[in-house]
Amino acid sequence: MIILPAIDLLQGKCVRLRQGREDSAHVYSDAPAAQALLWQQQGSAMLHLVNLDGAFGRAGKNIQIIKNILSTITIPVELGGGIRSLEDASQWLDLGVTRVIFGTVAVTNPDIIKEAVHTFGAEKVVVGIDARDNKVAIAGWEQQTDTDVYTFARHMKDLGVIRIIYTDVHRDGELSGPNIDNTVALANHTQMQVIASGGFSRLEDFSALLNTNCKYIDGAIVGKALYENQLDLVKLNELYNG
Repeated sequence: MIILPAIDLLQGKCVRLRQGREDSAHVYSDAPAAQALLWQQQGSAMLHLVNLDGAFGRAGKNIQIIKNILSTITIPVELGGGIRSLEDASQWLDLGVTRVIFGTVAVTNPDIIKEAVHTFGAEKVVVGIDARDNKVAIAGWEQQTDTDVYTFARHMKDLGVIRIIYTDVHRDGELSGPNIDNTVALANHTQMQVIASGGFSRLEDFSALLNTNCKYIDGAIVGKALYENQLDLVKLNELYNG
């Protein structure tokens, strides 16, 4: 399991949202590249980067900021937010992103996911599954669907996807602990590589996830707890990376 520190970009700044609501944004840094470099210097093996403006329909925002991040650090970067076509994915991969995260389009146009896996390879493609009451949420979590999380995940696997990010929307940005039960249940059910996200705030959260002995847990994303100094990233990486 690896720890992935998160940088969520909104209007060129590092922010965190509560339960995905744009109007809840709290700015933690106006220097995203410097923040990314700090995470790297503290031992991180990969960065989780989200273009929130893209997720909210402003696809052109933050391009230069993301370029700056990619030119500043040497660790791999996974990027999500507003990636809704093969052209979008290709643009980011060509710029140096290691893997791209598809969200909304995986629900609205799943054929693109199949094409992406075929075009770029399964290791370059991640699908983000954002869940609210076990139903998939899309469009920056602003739209709730009737799509069951398990059914959706199985469909993605059938299309060739090998890795998903599972986020319990109710937990994200709340520092209330991750939904370990649902994360592990989804991982065991699908036998896909799962990156856990949403609510990590204590060392015990990571220990509890590891102690499930679920071999399909690939990583854990942590954001707000780092910015609020509730977790020490150096210690996290020493304990759990790898």
